Amino acid sequence: MESPLHPFELHQLLHISLFGFDLSINKAVIMMWVVVGLAAFLLIRGGAARRLVPGKLQSLAELLVDFIRGIILDTMGKDGMRFFPFVATLFVFILFCNLLGLIPGSYTVTSQIVVTGAFALTVYAMSVVLGFLLHGVKFLGILVPPGTPGWLLPLMMPIELISQLARPISLAVRLFANMTAGHVILGVLFGLAITGGLLIGWLPFAFTIAMNALEVGIAFIQAYIFTVLTCVYLGDAMHLHGHDAHAH
Repeated sequence: MESPLHPFELHQLLHISLFGFDLSINKAVIMMWVVVGLAAFLLIRGGAARRLVPGKLQSLAELLVDFIRGIILDTMGKDGMRFFPFVATLFVFILFCNLLGLIPGSYTVTSQIVVTGAFALTVYAMSVVLGFLLHGVKFLGILVPPGTPGWLLPLMMPIELISQLARPISLAVRLFANMTAGHVILGVLFGLAITGGLLIGWLPFAFTIAMNALEVGIAFIQAYIFTVLTCVYLGDAMHLHGHDAHAH
């Protein structure tokens, strides 16, 4: 049976080197182009109609905008709407990567830790820079949970620092691990269905169908979790444990 990790291997399709940087094209790069092109096409076509009675694409675009707007208002308040373009781009890109990766023969870009890691580090770096820009040195107060007695500070501050540094790691690993694990399980089940023959192969094949349906839900949930945590981190930087009240 073929290794279930085989679909995650990347091979150069076109070698490109520029100023010492390897810019070679592989199927992950092509898949990113497909995701960006398809997402842009659907949203631009959906937003261009602007009919009183919306069509399917316009309804999908409006539903998506309302959904992302709700996430931002719930986690960051009205002040967070300034980050709507960034949050919306992040959610749509991850969601399309996850969903299109379920098509047999395609590639799941978010199954690469370097991709999810780059997203997580960007989000966390943004939250830190934003925090210092808005609050200056007072942003370090994020390391002190509200109501902590003074004698507990030497213990709590290192714990909070570790918690802060773990944020980008957990953000990257959660998305990468979930997308990889699901595809590995599907690969194993599909391999068992082929090698099992007609007599017993139908059982893993039935599980494969059920897993595919489950993977669609996981693809959406993981994009949602990544987006919510992004908003929470940016919201923490803006409001410092909610000290600055934000209107919903």
